[in-house]
Amino acid sequence: MAAVTAQMVKALREQTGAGMMDCKKALNETDGVLDDAVDWLRTKGLSAAAKKAGRVAAEGVVAFSVSDAGGALIEVNSETDFVSRNADFQDFSLKLADMVLESGDDVEYLKTQPYPSTDRTVGEQLTHNIATIGENMSIRRATKLDADGGIVIPYMHNSVAPGLGKIGVLFALKSDAPVDKLSALGKQIAMHVAATAPQSLGIGDLDPVAIERERAVLTDQAKESGRPENIIEKMVSGRLQKFYQEVVLLEQTFVIDNETKISSVIENASKEFGSGVELISFCRLSLGEGIEKESTDFASEVAATLSN
Repeated sequence: MAAVTAQMVKALREQTGAGMMDCKKALNETDGVLDDAVDWLRTKGLSAAAKKAGRVAAEGVVAFSVSDAGGALIEVNSETDFVSRNADFQDFSLKLADMVLESGDDVEYLKTQPYPSTDRTVGEQLTHNIATIGENMSIRRATKLDADGGIVIPYMHNSVAPGLGKIGVLFALKSDAPVDKLSALGKQIAMHVAATAPQSLGIGDLDPVAIERERAVLTDQAKESGRPENIIEKMVSGRLQKFYQEVVLLEQTFVIDNETKISSVIENASKEFGSGVELISFCRLSLGEGIEKESTDFASEVAATLSN
């Protein structure tokens, strides 16, 4: 066993904020290996990083990885936007996107897999990053898209580095048209998806529960008009069509010209390319979507920082 020196204890204490005796014990338990000692303290809940685990992590990045077979998106969160620009955090996120592309989008399974070039799992590497970078982090969600014989075009909105940004979109389409033309078309539609966040590709792909929920709301609204039942049915049908135009990609109006339906954009492209174009599928991840962020004034933020 390596001898634990005062300098080693000091270095560990400065890195983790843990007590002196806890740092000494951690080094003894890990044969004096600093990184392992950091993880030991984190596991035991003794490091300052452990105390950060309950704090809201709604910043970070969305990362993508693409191959001939498909593409993957993953959202990795941190507490502050500053950390999203940390090179180690970005490298971690990109490697996870590569792993999702290879092994699937089950985040809990991903955490059990070996992290490249280390003897840690992904989950253990996440713990290590929390301890060393000094903020709470999480691997929130991931999704994978199969090319299904076509090509996958990625798009990243508010990019902070290659393959990293705030809103990630993957778009798969199939055609015998030249790849450069398909890529240009796919990027435009992916930009549209980033802006409009459609719920499905076509009406038939829309969640039946979402349709029935909308129908129930529209029916209640129509009944308040006091109209006859047959008129109410027509009102609901018309309003449902408007709902589809808002949430179904092929029914939406193209944001680039603000007048052409996406279905017509595809028809026009097929004629221009001299080859049919089929939209296969898409996926979209927006950073922090659905996370309730803490709201504090500037003075409170400064006070919180000084107290840590």
